[in-house]
Amino acid sequence: MSIEAELREETDRWERRERLVYRAIPVVLLVLITGITLMQPLDGGEVDRATTLVVVAAAATWLALLYVAPERWRARQSLMIAHFVVLMAISALLISLAPWYGSFAFVGYLHAAVYLRGVWRYLGVGATAMIMAGSYLGGYRFDEAEFVWAWLVLSLIGGGIGGVFVYFTALSERRNQQQRRAMVELHAANQRLEDALAENAGLHAQLLKQAREAGVLDERQRMAREIHDTLAQSLAGVLTQLQAAEQTLGGTSTAQRHVETAVEMARTSLAEARRTVHAVEPELLAHARLPDAISDVAGRWSEANRIDAVLTTTGDPRPMHAEVEVTLLRTAQEALANVAKHADAEQVRLTLSYMPDVVTLDVRDDGVGFDPDAKRETGAVSGGFGLAGMRQRVQRLAGSLAIESEQGEGTAISASVPAIPVRSET
Repeated sequence: MSIEAELREETDRWERRERLVYRAIPVVLLVLITGITLMQPLDGGEVDRATTLVVVAAAATWLALLYVAPERWRARQSLMIAHFVVLMAISALLISLAPWYGSFAFVGYLHAAVYLRGVWRYLGVGATAMIMAGSYLGGYRFDEAEFVWAWLVLSLIGGGIGGVFVYFTALSERRNQQQRRAMVELHAANQRLEDALAENAGLHAQLLKQAREAGVLDERQRMAREIHDTLAQSLAGVLTQLQAAEQTLGGTSTAQRHVETAVEMARTSLAEARRTVHAVEPELLAHARLPDAISDVAGRWSEANRIDAVLTTTGDPRPMHAEVEVTLLRTAQEALANVAKHADAEQVRLTLSYMPDVVTLDVRDDGVGFDPDAKRETGAVSGGFGLAGMRQRVQRLAGSLAIESEQGEGTAISASVPAIPVRSET
């Protein structure tokens, strides 16, 4: 059971007990005082005793009618005012018959506090005090001046005490109402919180699912780029070299050179494939810094394709995060592969620039060039894993890839990634 439910149940239990006490007090007082009355001789003899019993029966009946009345009747202020007037009239009559019934008239304070509202409460308290004041003086004798003065003083004292009682009763009632409203609001807030937590749990599960799916997709794309940048490019070179060897079989030395180049490229591709499967860094970066690795790639590519390729390094070369170095190395390999396939160039210039916040690799060739807009419209740029693969790899590190080219003016590719340093070992 929740805390607010326990508080609400506890409050309802106290209210039931309070109503039971308020109903029991008048009955108990009426029975006790009537017992005392029956044990004492009355001045009027049997007639006064009988009259007293009749009035007591009327009082008991009137109280019973109040208790069995529907709740909506007790909520009507006009009916409760009428009930109170009749009850006080019966109490005054009982006091005139036997002064000790003033103890029963005390019920007027309780009924004024419970059943009357607003100013009527205080009027009821005043009326109860005036009726009870007669019992203190042994009955009502308004023909005596001394009685009247004493009755007025006692009425004022009783009314003041009763007014304080009613005032604190009203405060307690308002506090209980505020507590009930607070509990209702607390319950509603807790319900909203539970709904929000349930919704958040659903969203969290959905986000975890999406994150797993995105991770799987990202890993598939990474593996596709790795395989393309290693096996696909190298095997394409192998195919080119073997085709060249086939065409030059007439010259033994030339054929031998092409075959040896093909064997070397195949061996390199196999090593790179194993690196990709085991998710380790490129073989070239395992034993060399990034400028040396790119220079080695450019040298091998230049030797294989008979195209001049030179790397220039600017700034302060320093170790970068593995992802940064792999991205720039793969970009250099892909850019050189594109030059060999499409550019018909005579020379390529690579520039690796170390700056405070970024590291940039520029690859420029003097080949035939192309129209990037036309390529983009036909889907040639984004349709494969060439330029699109480079762009995805660079953007994965929050970097940027710029391509500039014109027909007959060559092509320039510039990849810029954040300069993320190697994490120091602790």
